[in-house]
Amino acid sequence: MTEHHSSNSADSDAYAHSFWRKYVWSQDHKVIAIQYTLTAIAMGLIALVLSWIMRLQLGFPGQFDFIDVNTYYQSMTLHGMIMVVYLLTALFLGGFGNYLIPLMVGARDMVFPLLNMLSYWFYLLASLILIASFFVTGGPTGAGWTLYPPQAIMPGTPGVEWGIVLMLISLAVFIVAATLGGLNYVTTVLQARTEGMTLLRMPLTVWGIFTASIMALLAFPALFVSAVMMLFDKLLGSSFFMPAIVSMGQLTEYDGGSPILFQHLFWFFGHPEVYIVALPAFGIVSDLISIHARKNIFGYKMMVWAILAIGVLSFVVWAHHMYVSGMNPYFGFFFATTTLVIAVPTAIKVYNWLLTLWRGNIHLTLPMLFSIAFMSTFLIGGLTGLFLGNVIVDIPLSDTYFVVAHFHMVMGVSPVLVIFGGIYHWYPKVTGRMLNTAMGHFHFWITFLGTYAIYFPMHYLGILGVPRRYYAYENYDFIPESAQSLNAFITVMALIVGAAQLVFLFNLFWCVFKGKKAAANPWSATSLEWQTPDTPPKHGNWGLHCPIVYRWAYDYSVPNVKEDFIPQNIPPEQVLMEHVDSSIPEDGIKIPIDKGDDDE
Repeated sequence: MTEHHSSNSADSDAYAHSFWRKYVWSQDHKVIAIQYTLTAIAMGLIALVLSWIMRLQLGFPGQFDFIDVNTYYQSMTLHGMIMVVYLLTALFLGGFGNYLIPLMVGARDMVFPLLNMLSYWFYLLASLILIASFFVTGGPTGAGWTLYPPQAIMPGTPGVEWGIVLMLISLAVFIVAATLGGLNYVTTVLQARTEGMTLLRMPLTVWGIFTASIMALLAFPALFVSAVMMLFDKLLGSSFFMPAIVSMGQLTEYDGGSPILFQHLFWFFGHPEVYIVALPAFGIVSDLISIHARKNIFGYKMMVWAILAIGVLSFVVWAHHMYVSGMNPYFGFFFATTTLVIAVPTAIKVYNWLLTLWRGNIHLTLPMLFSIAFMSTFLIGGLTGLFLGNVIVDIPLSDTYFVVAHFHMVMGVSPVLVIFGGIYHWYPKVTGRMLNTAMGHFHFWITFLGTYAIYFPMHYLGILGVPRRYYAYENYDFIPESAQSLNAFITVMALIVGAAQLVFLFNLFWCVFKGKKAAANPWSATSLEWQTPDTPPKHGNWGLHCPIVYRWAYDYSVPNVKEDFIPQNIPPEQVLMEHVDSSIPEDGIKIPIDKGDDDE
């Protein structure tokens, strides 16, 4: 571990001379985190509008002239890719990761500040390239967010000229950004922790982002090479993924490629990507539950090992997305088994959250409400995932709305709820002000109840056999008329839930200027980010001296302590002098043992 000894005041003075260096070309991890977050939110708003376009067509087919079949498939493709990659991945790793890792491990900044700045600008460039596809001839690609060849680059698919090319280039640039950021996060955790911050004293938020960053460094290259190879197929006429194929009555020049190879490469990235998003969410929820229930996290080491186990196992389950591709039944058995096995460490985390809440002093703050809501939606989504992980059940359900419902519950709703909980929790640290509670409660209840109203009915539609990815459902005898009524209801709820997010955005920006001023540690938390000398923290974070850590991050409801918690950087002798209730006899005082480190 190393400590950065640069002067905080000197750094602040250097940055204060130029608006551009302080806010635009900044190398301060906190500014970069805010840049990542605001850009990801903007991309998320685009994805929200695209989802409204899809839902309007499904709920009220043929009623809107501007939604034709090409617009529908283009909206579906861009919505999926933006939400999974450009919103969730960027916000958890680039937003939360950038802001919290240095503060939580007691570092002054990321180890490579210049690379950190470049990672954001590559991300912004990738986002702009993707948005540019809306303005080229033919519009963005409509190949579906999985971009399967040969369809993705064959005539007849929307955006086949420039749309697919810009999508693939954008993904390649995004992976460069993710690699620069991931190297920073991993190296900072391993090399820049402050004195006393052992690995088993780190908050679970750091463990989740750290593990997800390692996974991203291993999984994203598969997507990168598949994007480059498909670009070669499209632009240079190679045949990595393109078999001999007849198009428009003519035999093409392609020969010998394998579309299944692309599926393997895509899902080798795609399933770890689920946990690249989920593991930071797991870590954040663990910390929010512990803080707002005023209780030690249950089974800290078990939680750490569960995070690591999920990270490893996520690389051996990818082909459960490909049961309908004609794979050998023995492979199906293997991937069904590994899918069930990965449920074990995931279930351990759910049990530990529940046991942390058990008999805790639960404060139903907005971060806690969003955390409990996450546990609910993630549990439902996880259970339906066990069905789809089974070959026999997955094959009839594979291309139905049951998959849409499962995927959105576990990969859409659940992590977004964590994002909201994390923003409500750390907003006082970032801005020095509190978000408006009344607007926050309105936002929470509409979002939580509304998402159930959207995705619960989709499970039923899937069991009816309603296929996904269809533009229209006329003249299908096996689909009852009630399914269309349900689709209309889902659309109305989607519009309401989407509109509620505008209240959240107003709250977010209005409170920067008008919000109630926050105390330095409004949640009475123990982790280091709440112990900085300034709120919001200045460049360099810690002034002249970095903190020294004496214990783990979960000393809550400590007996005989005045404020019921002990921050990580308070030495034992100071606990005795300043924090212990003076009415307690000296022989009845017990300093907590560090439960996070075997060396204590």
